[in-house]
Amino acid sequence: MNYRRLGRSGLRVSELSLGSWVTYHNQVDEGAAREMMAAAFDAGVNFFDNAEAYAGGKSEEVMGAAIRALKWPRLNYVVSTKFFWGLDREGHATNRKDTLNRKYLSHAIDGSLARFGLDFIDLVYCHRPDPHTPIEETVWAMSDMITRGKALYWGTSEWSAADIRAAWEIAERHHLHKPVMEQPQYHLFHRKKVEEEYARLYEDIGLGLTTWSPLASGLLTGKYKNGIPPDSRGAMKGMGFLEKTLTDDAKNAAVAQLEGVAGDLGCTVSQLAIAWAAKNPRVSSVITGASKLSQLQSNLAAAEVIVKLTPEVLARIDEITLPLSA
Repeated sequence: MNYRRLGRSGLRVSELSLGSWVTYHNQVDEGAAREMMAAAFDAGVNFFDNAEAYAGGKSEEVMGAAIRALKWPRLNYVVSTKFFWGLDREGHATNRKDTLNRKYLSHAIDGSLARFGLDFIDLVYCHRPDPHTPIEETVWAMSDMITRGKALYWGTSEWSAADIRAAWEIAERHHLHKPVMEQPQYHLFHRKKVEEEYARLYEDIGLGLTTWSPLASGLLTGKYKNGIPPDSRGAMKGMGFLEKTLTDDAKNAAVAQLEGVAGDLGCTVSQLAIAWAAKNPRVSSVITGASKLSQLQSNLAAAEVIVKLTPEVLARIDEITLPLSA
């Protein structure tokens, strides 16, 4: 496993990391989480991604319990969480959901620390932009979180380049802690934000990336070529919004073509797709997910494929997928 700096910071994260969206609590209990986190750690993974909203806070509890059981030295791993959606979405939830105001953020970090059972969280993200709160208020609140020792670095997720730059400039002007990283979706069919919209930010402000969904929610595994299997993520309750993507005929046909490229490299399409995302030097870490140990082990084997992605191979991949990418 190789390690890359998180943007312009001095923190180094594994080029492949392990996330908990959908899986923890819903598909993965504490025992399975402990087993997979231990296997990932043994393979060199040092970054574990989470969010307040995943499984209504239960994902943080599962990961925190696994970390306590594994008894890793705190310096040896990096944990993240993300704030925006909130947990209390009923009743008097005015300042408790879909916001990045100071009141919500000050409560959110304390809640996450309690669920994790940690004294601080390494990376905290603004999970989505909040058009109703001034960016300046959010920047001050996130910077204060770090000043108080409750987090070490902060960043954004699915923000526009303009808003990221505005946040950075506010922090620069007031001598506050600046946003260090962004967490965007990035895969073979979703490229433009990372490759075009953010292009100036990498050099101008030193933006780092921890990207999610390298397998396009499972589309790039090839398992959806004949519809949605009953035991797949696409068939899970609450995941119906993925159906249109997963059953896209043109993209599934492209995945079938990628099988030939993967076969020539001696890997699976999933491994090819993960390696492709990690091949981008602007990406600090590619967040992978898994619901069982064998799946995790297969995903992490993508680290060995990265070096095989020569310019010629990348050109073949582009020929198949670029016309369908957004």
